[in-house]
Amino acid sequence: MRTHLTRRDFVRLGLLAGVGIDGTARALASPDDKTAPLTTKFIPSSGEKLPVIGLGTNAYGVSAPEELAARREVLKRMVELGASVVDTAPAYGESESVIGGFVAELGIRDRLFLATKVTASDGEKDPGKAMFEESLKRLRTERVDLLQVHSLRGVDVLMPVLKDWKSAKRIRYIGVTTSRGDQHPELLAVMGRHPIDLIQVNYSLGDRDAADRILPLAADRGMAVLVNLPFGGRRGRNLIQQAALKPLPAWTADLGIGSWGQFFLKYAVSHPAVTCAIPGTTKVSHLVDNLGAARGPLPEAKVRRRMEETWDQISS
Repeated sequence: MRTHLTRRDFVRLGLLAGVGIDGTARALASPDDKTAPLTTKFIPSSGEKLPVIGLGTNAYGVSAPEELAARREVLKRMVELGASVVDTAPAYGESESVIGGFVAELGIRDRLFLATKVTASDGEKDPGKAMFEESLKRLRTERVDLLQVHSLRGVDVLMPVLKDWKSAKRIRYIGVTTSRGDQHPELLAVMGRHPIDLIQVNYSLGDRDAADRILPLAADRGMAVLVNLPFGGRRGRNLIQQAALKPLPAWTADLGIGSWGQFFLKYAVSHPAVTCAIPGTTKVSHLVDNLGAARGPLPEAKVRRRMEETWDQISS
């Protein structure tokens, strides 16, 4: 059952989630218990809960049998472990078709929160409409949970169309995305003029710019936040590569952190405005490790500052 949350409700629940309190089972769950429930956070516009770790699929447009088999196993195991958010896009090669095939084979559509994207690069809505129809065919579904305007391309011309599709129940939520810091001012403007359910933005321990204005505005306007690039990596080495030869600080054991990947993910999803992080994952071992960040306590503000100080020292 869904409820509509007030802004006060969202802030209260977001702060609770930020310190790892989202129901007794989650607060007590060990990150090593692969059967334990995953920590969830609310979508403010509906009250629906999402697990705080999902799956990015930029690398799912493959055709080699061994690569397809590996990705199919990731999707299968993800659902078995309780995660649900899968983010894709027409721009990711054959990713939508690959995912659609897996979802049909595994019979898991009703257990997924399926997100894809649309654009209107030339300012014309008809190509965007055709793109969405093709996405539905590729994904083998009659609707998607979240449709996002990819990199803000054509957001103003597409927004009325997305509203119509939402009213017709072809999509459940409206979103916009960016993964570039130079688009943050444009994203802020879009958030101010459109009724958006979820935004997707680049945010990580090594890229905190979104925390200055975007995340506070999302909280103020009751917008959920999906985090892309939680390990960085748009330019140069990602955070895990940078940390590879460094030992985890001993104090991270208090948070049940067993890897640098969990360190970075727990930091990202513990921000009160962040709903879910969607790291790209093509190996089951990485998936299982990532989902460990959705178990056990999340760092509160004081610990988050310590994480920032630790990383700044390591990366300087």
